[in-house]
Amino acid sequence: MKKHFTRREWLAGTGAAAGYLLTRPALSFAAAPAPSPVYGLAAKAPAGRVTVGKCKDYGSDLVPTLEKMFDQLGGLDKLVKGKTVAMKVNFIGVRWQRLGNATMEDTFWSHPKMIAAMVHLLAKAGARRIRVVEGPWSTAETLEEVMLSQGWKPEDILSAAPNVEFENTNFLGRGQKYSRFMVPGGGVVFPGYDRNHSYEDCDVFVSCAKLKEHAATGVTLSMKNMYGTTPITIYGQGAGIDEPALRPQGGRGDVFHFGRRAPSKSAPQQIDPNFSQDQGVRLPRIIAEINASRPADLAVIDGIRTATGAETNYGSRPQAAVNPGVIIAGTNTVATDAVAMSIMGFDPLADRGTPPFANCDSMLRFGEELGVGLRDLNRNEVAGVPIAQARFDFTAVRDRILREAGKT
Repeated sequence: MKKHFTRREWLAGTGAAAGYLLTRPALSFAAAPAPSPVYGLAAKAPAGRVTVGKCKDYGSDLVPTLEKMFDQLGGLDKLVKGKTVAMKVNFIGVRWQRLGNATMEDTFWSHPKMIAAMVHLLAKAGARRIRVVEGPWSTAETLEEVMLSQGWKPEDILSAAPNVEFENTNFLGRGQKYSRFMVPGGGVVFPGYDRNHSYEDCDVFVSCAKLKEHAATGVTLSMKNMYGTTPITIYGQGAGIDEPALRPQGGRGDVFHFGRRAPSKSAPQQIDPNFSQDQGVRLPRIIAEINASRPADLAVIDGIRTATGAETNYGSRPQAAVNPGVIIAGTNTVATDAVAMSIMGFDPLADRGTPPFANCDSMLRFGEELGVGLRDLNRNEVAGVPIAQARFDFTAVRDRILREAGKT
């Protein structure tokens, strides 16, 4: 794998950014007994630098807000100048499952204006080539076709900078072979994960996510966004038995959520064939392993407009299209998600039995145990708008919906 620019290298020499660091508000979350480690690499987890910005919409304030945030992180040019950048966006689920009359980009998907703004700023900071990547549900369509299906104009993103490409990473795509990424320490569920070449053929990797809750994992932020880097031809419902399928079919639930089938035999197999089939056990570990096997160098979470309740429109959880007006960015996915969780009104140190992890383990805990980053806000540097001023309580929104429906 090509050497990618590490967070440690980026953070080196960025002391000027320290002037932006603000005093963090005291947290009122009660401490819980620490569960026994599963992975044991927490001592290697780096402190992160995370910044918070307020932006009410995707208009003229978006680019200046992001630019200021990246300055607070130490400067985007130090990370991307002269480099090839892969940016994983989020086009989750079945694209016609809209939430009422709200658009997908205003609820569940990355917003095209956020993608274009990121592409513009990456190029302005000196990125040599920018590849926008995603594995949309059960399709081999180009990302351009997926965007057109929502009424977007892909040329708005392609023209935001020179040398911009799209690649659907659900399958082999333009590559000649899949790339293998091993889990530090050998993993617990899988020892490694095969992916499209785009995640190896880059110097810098960015997770560009949406601020959302998730029915199975509690939240879906920059860590969960990485779940979609795994190709459906290997890990999907219609994956080949011995070799990857030629075309993607179905979702990843049978392999990752429930362990009902194995990935294609060409890929690393589940370590213990009898490992739990409880998705609340499996998914947090798998997501953490995916993050550790190919860490993101930059995480950006769009919370300008989003939805409460779940990652897409299904199930019985109360949902609403909302406008928190916030963006979070950081130098690793665990620290960035920890700040995002606090903004959402959750405790980033929470574990199974405590919201948002009522029925699942914490992917952040396993990410920390695998050395990706730290989830304790007091061990990370937080810049920009104070968390207390950016907070948008997702639970309160759900409670209000239930009250108005007369269900409480």
